[in-house]
Amino acid sequence: MRLGVLLAAVVMMTGCATSLPRGGRVLASGYRYGPLTPVAAPRAPLSVAASPAPRKQVHPPPPAARREDVLTAARGLVGSSKVKLAGRTWPSDCTGFVEAVYAKAGVSFRGAGLAGDNGVTALYRYTKTQGRVYTRGQPRPGDLVFFRETYDQNRDGRRNDGLTHVGLVDGVESDGTVVVIHRVKRGVVRYRMNLAKPSLRRDPRTGEVLNDMLRAPGAGKVPVLTGQLFVAFGTVLPEPGPTAVARR
Repeated sequence: MRLGVLLAAVVMMTGCATSLPRGGRVLASGYRYGPLTPVAAPRAPLSVAASPAPRKQVHPPPPAARREDVLTAARGLVGSSKVKLAGRTWPSDCTGFVEAVYAKAGVSFRGAGLAGDNGVTALYRYTKTQGRVYTRGQPRPGDLVFFRETYDQNRDGRRNDGLTHVGLVDGVESDGTVVVIHRVKRGVVRYRMNLAKPSLRRDPRTGEVLNDMLRAPGAGKVPVLTGQLFVAFGTVLPEPGPTAVARR
């Protein structure tokens, strides 16, 4: 009992938790997941204030910040259970991963959160302030990807948790499937997300994965996929050249 309570507390503190991709037979085409309103909105701060200020000054990314540095760091961590770069160990969760790889380009997200924010919402606020948050168009490798309701963060049994997970765009495949690198329970992995077919696990013609499972199903419920929980992309880095195609 005491161990269970402790583990639950750890999950609540990380700001993100996701499931493992399971099997290839999940077809969630009949599942309807209500959109977040307004689009890409983080959950409101727990302590309401007229114009709450960030806890400390937020510094914009340096002009020399390079996407190549971020992508090289992220790809080098794939398969690792820990987030460790240049001898420094970062928190082993989705926000720790993003902070670690962006630090390679001199970008720090610290100071962007408000009272009551989780780590993902703080990253979102920084991105919206210092860069751009968008929901349409094709993302660039190195851009951020924000997701909502990937788990019941406040443990009230309702889908009211707002932003709960973040990853990094590795590339975009020829069919529009976005490959995302992120930190989940088993480590740093690649998942796929196809926003043209957000409720489809696999392409029925080719069997290729279109959307990985991002929220584990509860009793008697359908798994929820990456495309269904997508909120927005975000960028704070200089624009690169032509969009790269993700490697398999």
